[in-house]
Amino acid sequence: MIYLLSVPAACLLGFGFVLQQHAAEREPLSLMLSFRLLLDLARVPLWLAGIGCMVMGQILGALALTRGSLAEVEPLLTLNLLFAMALARWLGDQPLGWSGWLGAAALSCGVAAIILAGRPYSGQGQVGVVRHWVVIGCVLALAGVLVIIAKHLRLLYRPPLLAAAAGTLYGLQDALTRVSGHIVGARGVAGLLVSWEPWAVVALAVVGLVLVQSAFEAGPLRLSLPALSVAEPLSGIACGIGFLHDELRTTPAALAWQAVGVVAAVSGVIVLGRHPVMPSGKRRPEPPAHH
Repeated sequence: MIYLLSVPAACLLGFGFVLQQHAAEREPLSLMLSFRLLLDLARVPLWLAGIGCMVMGQILGALALTRGSLAEVEPLLTLNLLFAMALARWLGDQPLGWSGWLGAAALSCGVAAIILAGRPYSGQGQVGVVRHWVVIGCVLALAGVLVIIAKHLRLLYRPPLLAAAAGTLYGLQDALTRVSGHIVGARGVAGLLVSWEPWAVVALAVVGLVLVQSAFEAGPLRLSLPALSVAEPLSGIACGIGFLHDELRTTPAALAWQAVGVVAAVSGVIVLGRHPVMPSGKRRPEPPAHH
C-alpha cells in the first residue's frame, strides 16, 4: 500500500508543480513573498488546477505516511520530478535526449538504492521532549535563514533558496502529518482537533505555499524544482529519525549503498530539473512606476 499510495502522490505533485509554475511565473515581482500573491493566483484557473493536483497528492502522501516511515515514503515522493518532466515534455516540443533519460535513471535507481539498502522502518521507542523541539527548531531556523539569504540576493539566485526553504518546511509538515494520523488512530478526530500538530501542518502548508509560488514566480521551473525535490525528503527523513524514532540499517555496506543512492538521486534531480524540457515561460511585464 505504501508504494500504491506514494507513486500516484508523486505523479499528482509533479503535475501540480508544473501547472502552478506556468501560472505563477506571470505574476508581478512586487508580490513575491507576499500572501497577496496567493490571492492573485486564486483567480487563475490553471493555478487552481495545479493546487488541486497538489492537494490530492498530499492527501495520498499523508495516507502513505500513516503506513510507513518517512525514510521510506519521502524518497518515493521525489519521483514527482519524473512526472513533472513527462507533463512538461507533453506541453512543449523539447525531446528528452540522453541527459533526460540519464537523469531519470539516476533518480529512479538512487531512490531504489536508498530504500533497499536502508530498509527503513518505524521504531517503537520514545524521543525526549527536548530533542523533539530541538529538531523542529533547527528545521524552522534553517528555512528562515534560507529565506533571509534569498531576500538579499539577485533575482536569479532566489528560486533555489526559496524552494529549498519551502521543501524544508514541507519535510517537517510531512512528519507532523504522520503524527496527526497517529493521533486520529489513538484519540479520534476530537483528539486531533485539540492537538497542536494539525494546526501546525496547516500553517506550514500555507507558508510553504507562499515560498513555492514566490520561487516559481522568480524564475523557470528548472531553477526551483530540483531544490524543492531534494530538500523535502532530506528534511522529512531528518525529522523522522530526529523525533519520530524512524530507523535505518547502519551496517557499513548498507550505509555505503545509501550514500551511493543519495548521490545518484540528487544528481538525477539536478539533471532533470535543469533539463531544457522544463518550462521557462514569459514573465508578465511589470507595470510602470508612477512618479
